[in-house]
Order: sequence, then structure tokens, then C-alpha cells
Amino acid sequence: MTTMTDASVREFKMPDVGEGLTEAEILKWYVQPGDTVADGQVVCEVETAKAAVELPIPYDGVVRALHFPEGTTVDVGTSIIAVDVGGGGGGAAAEIGTPVVAEAPEEAKPPARQPVLVGYGVAVSSTKRRPRKGAEVPAQEVAAAVQQELNGHSTVNGLAAGAARPLAKPPVRKLAKDLGVDLTTVTPSGPDGIITREDVHAAVAPPAPEPVPVRTTPVAPAAPAPVATYDGTRETRVPVRGVRKATALAMVGSAFTAPHVTEFVTVDVTRTLKLVEELKQDKEMEGVRVNPLLLIAKALLVAIRRNPDVNASWDEANQEIVLKHYVNLGIAAATPRGLIVPNIKDAHEKTLPQLAAALGELVSTARDGKTSPAAMQGGTVTITNVGVFGVDTGTPILPPGESAILAVGAIRLQPWVHKGKVKPRQVTTLALSFDHRLVDGELGSKVLADVAAILEQPKKLITWA
Repeated sequence: MTTMTDASVREFKMPDVGEGLTEAEILKWYVQPGDTVADGQVVCEVETAKAAVELPIPYDGVVRALHFPEGTTVDVGTSIIAVDVGGGGGGAAAEIGTPVVAEAPEEAKPPARQPVLVGYGVAVSSTKRRPRKGAEVPAQEVAAAVQQELNGHSTVNGLAAGAARPLAKPPVRKLAKDLGVDLTTVTPSGPDGIITREDVHAAVAPPAPEPVPVRTTPVAPAAPAPVATYDGTRETRVPVRGVRKATALAMVGSAFTAPHVTEFVTVDVTRTLKLVEELKQDKEMEGVRVNPLLLIAKALLVAIRRNPDVNASWDEANQEIVLKHYVNLGIAAATPRGLIVPNIKDAHEKTLPQLAAALGELVSTARDGKTSPAAMQGGTVTITNVGVFGVDTGTPILPPGESAILAVGAIRLQPWVHKGKVKPRQVTTLALSFDHRLVDGELGSKVLADVAAILEQPKKLITWA
């Protein structure tokens, strides 16, 4: 470890982000040891849990050392770069990750300005700070602790700093705080011992049941699954199994993983219902079921074609957004076994008769309880029709791995302003829930508005297709 005692070396610390955050990740260095920097020059880009910010250096000089490599999460107030402001360059060969500590003498002139997140306009205080009471950790020991922490075994005055400060990115720390998880108790699975979101969720998951010893004596055939029946008691307990258990686990995982946002729109679908009646008489639609859900599905597919970025997924392991160039359209179906969401593969390529046939087959297969596991995997966007139960709308939870789900409410005859007059019209309410990591408010609004526009003016299926 290289230690600097030259009073001309200035240590630039991670500035206070001013948003209640305590750390930031170094995304990119724009300078290297030996480079000359000027006051106000951007030296690196850092990312907090809220934004990416470029940090300018507050003085002129020559870069002596970069204390942390790219990708490292650093606490606010920790020195990240050493700059020789005296014109010397003896430390230009210092390597990244080698802490360089320079403590100016007590009588040294204070810096003209102190760094903050944006700009450097803080006035210089004319007062002197009182010396802190109690023993302070020498600068050399702090620098050693920083270096050892990077190696995964830091200690400060005998305390295991690595154990007290587990490695995790700011969003993961926020998730752990929201869920009440102590990161020091979480087993990391990421590279270099970094704790991931999956590790945090695993920490709050219920413990697996202890294995039951295998019986060696013959047993009778398994009895059918218990059915909830009223036996005169005040409560009935039904074991959570099968589809119900899988659905519960998936919904909990989705709700705690993807930040949900739901937007609503009420729309006049009178023309869509008229088109449904016309299509029922069309010879090309013979043998398939034509209903409002068919045109709603087609409207959503057109909206996705116009706004393709909505059709994506979040890859947590690789920290990537995966844009899908295909649409596997999920249809939420209530069955005697519980809620399932099979999907129509490559729905974007199907004509209206083909889409109608696929919808009919999907629904009948689901009701017969014959939906295959493959049919319920790989969905990208889903439709749930809560209107069949007389419900106006809802805030649906995303199926895991999907970017958006459209809820369709009941279609009712309501007073509506049409062509300047109040008339009875067929009206429904749509609700679009989406993953806010993937879809921002503007994109979600565009998709929902496109679906509503098509249902109000179905001829847009032709002009927009």
C-alpha cells in the first residue's frame, strides 16, 4: 500500500448526494493516474439508487491515484481520487485500487471551495472546527481498511468491517430495508460475494419444511385432495397445493420484485361491439368464436407493435433489459384448479381468424384442466378479463417475467357524450399494470391510449396495422 504524506496531495471524497442516500457506485472513470485535471473537469460518473451523476473535480492538479475501480459501491465521504495540486507528478504511476492518503497539516490553507453533488458553490467557513474528542483512527489505518475491504477481509481496530458492511448495490440495500432484512445475515450468491435481490427475497421466504422420513411399511393409495365443506364449525382449513400454491408464490414474488404501476382509462366501445356482431356473420370467421375479447387482444397487439419497448423483461442476474421481438399473449383463465395464465405463442403473427381459433382453443383447454406446462411459460404480455364477473376494473399483478398486463372491465350501457349529445353508449374501463423498471409513465400511457383509441374506432385496426 502506498501512503502519501505530501501536503500538496488533495483527496477528493464521494460528495453528499443530498437525497438521503449514503452511497454511490462508480460507473466510469474519465481520468487515469498521471492525467492533468482542471477545476470543474468531470473525472467520473457515479450512480445512486435514483440517478447517474457526473462528478467534477474542484481543483487543478495531476491525478496521483484512483482508489476504487469501476463497479465499486463507495460510501459518501470516502476518498475516491488523489490529486497533486502542487504540480508534482511523483505518484502518477499509482495503480487503481491503491489507497493514497494525504493529510494536510493543521496550519495548511483550507481549500477555496468544498465539493457538493452539483456545482461547487459552498462558501468557505471562517470558523475553525473543534477537535473531536476521543481517539481517532489514523489515516494510514483507514486506508488499509479500505484496501482490505476490497479484498473481502477488512478490519478497523480489530472490528470486521467487511462483515458489518456486506457488499450490495444501492437498490438491493433499499429492498432489504423495505423488507426488514439484515444484510449481515444474508448469504450472497453474486460474483465477488455481492448480495443480489434474489438473496434478499430468499432471506424472507419461509423456511423449507423438514423432510419427512420415508415409510417402509405399505401405505394405502393417496386420498383425493381435500375439499372445503361446511361441517358446522366456525372455520374450515383448506391445504394450499397445486395451482393455488404456485399462483400464490408467483404473485408474491412478482409483487415484491417488480415495482407495479397501474393506469386507467374509460372508453366508449359501442363501435367495437357492432364490429363483433358483423364479424359473427363473416364467412371467414365461421367455426371460431368471436367476442369482444378477440378485438381487445388484437388492439393490444397493434399497440405493442406501435410501442415495441413495452414488450420486454428484466434480467436481474445480468442487470439487463431484454427487448422481445415476439409477443406470447397470455390470457388469464379462472379454472376449477385455480387461476392459470396460458399464452398464445407468437400471437403477433396471427391473422384475426387465427387469433380467434387460438383463443378458443386456449380457453377450452384451460377449462378442461388440460393446459400443458409449456403453454404457461414464456409469456410476455397478458390480458385478464375481470368484466365477465361484473367487475368494472382492477389493479392486476404482473405474471412473473412479464412487462405488462391489461385488465378489461365489464361493458355497461351508460350515458355518454357522443357527437355533442348525451346518449346511451356501451362503455368499459381498462387498467394497464406495468413494471416501472421497464416501462415509464409515458410509454405505459401511450400503450393504454392506443388500445382505447382502437376500441373506440375499430377502423384503426386497418389503418394502424
